[in-house]
Amino acid sequence: MRASHTDRERAIDVLKAGFSEGRLGQEEYEQRLARASQAQTYADLSVLIADLPQGPVPVPVPAPQPTYPVVPRTFLPVPPPSTNGSAIGALVCGILTPMYGLTAIPAVILGHKAKAEIRRTGEQGDGLATAGLVLGWLAIGTVLAIIFGVIVASS
Repeated sequence: MRASHTDRERAIDVLKAGFSEGRLGQEEYEQRLARASQAQTYADLSVLIADLPQGPVPVPVPAPQPTYPVVPRTFLPVPPPSTNGSAIGALVCGILTPMYGLTAIPAVILGHKAKAEIRRTGEQGDGLATAGLVLGWLAIGTVLAIIFGVIVASS
């Protein structure tokens, strides 16, 4: 099949690219260029450019990253505040008081500490701190009442 003028120009462009990339020496480039200008068929052109890349070297295209819609912070749900750890500790110590007795004092200390932290940071757990305080003070009051009763009874 006969080659058109456009086909010869495409082949010449491939030769130019091969020369500029250093794939062809000056002398070989000039020889192939002259033969490409005089080529009559596709076969003549394909022989001249068969050993050269037929266009730019392919660059791997990275996989497209999924795009998520951008939502203004105003419309995003507000995460719930976390529960204060001292409040949890106060409640646990208050619950363990009937079994161990000595945990009433840490229950009161942790309860007061938790209430102060909750006021300062806005965390959750105010009810847990209150329950720990109540259980701790009840246990301390019960122990003091027993001690006071023993002292009164012995005198």
